[in-house]
Parts: sequence; structure tokens; C-alpha cells
Amino acid sequence: MTDEILAISVIWGFVFIYAVMATMDFGAGFWSMIYLDRKQTKATNVANRYLSPTWEVTNTFIAALVVAIYSLFPKATYTLGTILIIPGSTILLLLALRSAFLVFSNIATDYVKPLSYISGITGIIIPGILICILPITHGSYIEYVDGTANLSLAALFTSPNAYAFIGFGISSTLFLSSLLLADYSKVSTEMHAYKVYLRDAQIMGPISLIMAILIVFTLRNEASWLYDRMLADSPLLWLSVLSFLIAGLGLFLPSFFEKGVRGMPRISVVATIIQYLIASYVYGKAHLPYFIYPNITIQDGVTDPNSFRVVFATYIVGFVILFPGFFYFWRLFMNDKKYIQQGKEEKE
Repeated sequence: MTDEILAISVIWGFVFIYAVMATMDFGAGFWSMIYLDRKQTKATNVANRYLSPTWEVTNTFIAALVVAIYSLFPKATYTLGTILIIPGSTILLLLALRSAFLVFSNIATDYVKPLSYISGITGIIIPGILICILPITHGSYIEYVDGTANLSLAALFTSPNAYAFIGFGISSTLFLSSLLLADYSKVSTEMHAYKVYLRDAQIMGPISLIMAILIVFTLRNEASWLYDRMLADSPLLWLSVLSFLIAGLGLFLPSFFEKGVRGMPRISVVATIIQYLIASYVYGKAHLPYFIYPNITIQDGVTDPNSFRVVFATYIVGFVILFPGFFYFWRLFMNDKKYIQQGKEEKE
């Protein structure tokens, strides 16, 4: 395996992990806002207990992702930074605003409601802007003037493909976050909240699938090179659809483990993550060797071999150190029933 393939695999891994972690963060903030005034469901309490630790972990991954892109592909970073100056600055501004309001919402009790609305609204806007980076790299919205790449916002925001990506980013965020919150509610025995989030997942799941199909069909007109390459891996795409169907069955079938309870959200969460993993692999493979189509390839943008070996070794060591911590985080906030019940009692 070449240096550039290893490097882009590291980037792809960070993107995928951040996408899943950000879903927990942004989606939980949105659902917390939606159910803020519905005290009987306790859905907001559940979302806030889930949101409190996840947003800090999520910020760790976006920092690691930015550093990885800069250190592994310095030659491509200049062009990428130039075309993403407006969407990137908007994302950073919204992240800073949201983080500030999340912090102050815990101490400024008189302003909990407006603070919750700010974090909820920004939490649903950010995924829509973040996912726009993908269609931007397809090259259709980039204009070159005197050798300098410029993003055409007019072309971007009049593109059906871009809106399909935005719709998928938002709907998949709400779908996976509702699945995770349903699972969390079930573990913490908040059955009213569980039914609410299970219903939300049942609604958002089909919408996410429709948006994913729209992405594929709009790619045919706007990025035919990518569309053709993705169809070459159609068996994997069908496997992705099968994973989605398994996730859907987990939302509607009676639980095998608890009598009288409908739904197995843990199975749906795992099946959905597998689906996203397969689909993102097909997309990423089809995108190679282009970092930004058609002028910048991963071979052109990768760092020199000596720097690559040092940076790659550093990331491996860092991952080995951090992985036990993230595993403990998962065990603590998703599987440790004693901790969850204690957190619930404190909120009540």
C-alpha cells in the first residue's frame, strides 16, 4: 500500500468517526430543543444527559481531522482552504457559538430556553454545511482564475446534488441521533422518552434513505465520473441497502430480550453504522485518486515520504493511547446502567 493510500485512509477514518460522533452531538442538541416544553416525555432530560459529554469528545475529532489533512496533504490544503474559506469560516463560527451557549446553558438558568434554541438550531445547520464539502470536491462548483481556485457559491446553491447532500446530512443526523437516544432511553429505563425517539427514528429513517437515493441520481448529471465509478461497486451499494433494511426491522419488530417492548434500537444502531461504513467506502473508493476533481490528486497533494512516516507513526501511537479512553467513554455513557440511573436521579 502506497503512502498516499495510507494517508487518505487515515483522513477517511477520521471523517467517518467524526461523522458518527457529530451525529450524537448535533442531533441530541436538536431533539433537546424540540422537546424542551414537553416535560411529560422527559425526552429533553435524556438528550441533555447524552449531549453533555459527547460535544466535548466530538470537538477532539474535528481538531484531529484538520491537523491530519494539513500534515498529510499540505500541497492540497492550500487549494482546499481557499475554496472552503466561506463555508469553513461559517462552520467555525457556528461551532464556537454553539459551544459557548452549551457551556452557559448550564450556569445561566434563567436563559436555558433561548440557549437551548441556539444550540439546537446551530446543531442542525452545521451538518448541512459540513456535508457540502463533499460535493465541492467534485469540482463542478470550482472556477480557476489565474491558477487560483475559487468556489462559485451561486453554482453550489443552485445545484440539486448539493441540496441532496444537505438533505441527507440533516436527515441522517436526526435519524442516527434518534436511534442512539432511543437506545440510551431504553438503557436508562425512560420508556416515555424511548417511545418518542423510536417514533422519530421510524420517521427519519425512510427520509434518510430517500435523500441517499437522490444523491446517487443527481450525481449522474453533475458528477458522472463519480456516478459511474460508484455503480461499479453496486453489490456493495445493495449490501448497504440491506443493512438499512435490517436497521428498519430493528425499529418495528418486538424485542427479543424484553417482553412487551417493541423495537431493538441497539441492533438498528449497529446496522446503520455498518450501512454508512459501506456506503462511505464505496463513495471514497470512487473518488480516488482525486482529492479535488480534476486537478488535485492524492499523489500530488501528499507530503514527502520522510514527513509522512513520522506523522503516520505519531497518529498510530496517539490512536493506541486514546482508543482505551474512547472505549471507556462508550461503556460509561451507554452501557453502565448504574451511572445512567445516577445521572437520571440528579437531573430529576
